[in-house]
Amino acid sequence: MNRATPVTIVMIEDDEGHARLIEKNIRRAGVNNEIIPFTNGTDALTFLLGADGSGEESAGRHLLVLLDLNLPDMTGVSILEKIKNNQHIRRSPVVVLTTTDDQREIQRCYDLGANVYITKPVDYDGFANAIRQLGLFFSVMQVPETA
Repeated sequence: MNRATPVTIVMIEDDEGHARLIEKNIRRAGVNNEIIPFTNGTDALTFLLGADGSGEESAGRHLLVLLDLNLPDMTGVSILEKIKNNQHIRRSPVVVLTTTDDQREIQRCYDLGANVYITKPVDYDGFANAIRQLGLFFSVMQVPETA
């Protein structure tokens, strides 16, 4: 019997209010997976790719990355590129959550391999609803086994 490995949610979001809102709505949607929060890209990449940057220590992990594009130390786009260019974690789904609704930026993220792009609405209800839908997405999502 193949038991599904639980997916760990890696949240890269520097706005504490947004981070709390995201977590609250993921929980409200019935998703109990572990959420590991990071407020900057440097720490997140160290976690994802390891101190040596090889990504090898994430080889056996089932990860889902929630990525804000506007971070204090680097752009979310560069983090997305590093994830999708790494053989060990490139299959990990990446959900971009950002206030940027620039079409070129959205297209660039999809071209680089983002799975979902959600624009953070300024109003609370719209944002909460988007996260709830994301929660439903998590609950049915199967992360492919790495070969």
